[in-house]
Amino acid sequence: MLPSRLELCPVFGAEASSGCCPIGSPEPRVGTLRDVASLVLLCADGSAHSLAALRSGLALLGSHVEPVVVTVVHEPDLMAVTGTGFASGVLSTEEFDREVAAAHEGGAQVVADVQRELGLEGSASHVVTGQAGPAICELAETLDADAIVIGTRGHGGLRRAVLGSVSDHVVRHAPCTVVVTGPEGLDED
Repeated sequence: MLPSRLELCPVFGAEASSGCCPIGSPEPRVGTLRDVASLVLLCADGSAHSLAALRSGLALLGSHVEPVVVTVVHEPDLMAVTGTGFASGVLSTEEFDREVAAAHEGGAQVVADVQRELGLEGSASHVVTGQAGPAICELAETLDADAIVIGTRGHGGLRRAVLGSVSDHVVRHAPCTVVVTGPEGLDED
């Protein structure tokens, strides 16, 4: 015998009594947060703007987050050692290795400072290399992040077009939700 009225879940489209969602269940779970913490990348560059952005983003997302503090460092170009074909290299292999190590040490210091300032000591962290936007998006995909928090300095039009924008790239290419916070409340550099 067919039911006289079939109630469908407005979210999943399945029969509400099938257990796919709280509709039709004896105790609906209205307004509850996920039982598991969301993995959130907190992208820092060591600036006051970045720290303020992370504070704002964390306040917005609430307490159910598993923070991962991330910074991106730029390694020196390998052509500084090998040369271009027309000119010889300007760094020895040892100098190149020292510069790479210094970049990673600087990145580790940025992460440690952010963890300390935000009270996140002991949280996961990553120092990644490359162009910031693509590196952040790649890490988010690798870690299966639920969200990325990143700041923007609020550069407009021409300046952003010429200099590029890490936050623009992340918003357009991230595999997850992106929370971008602006420079409000801070003096411009």
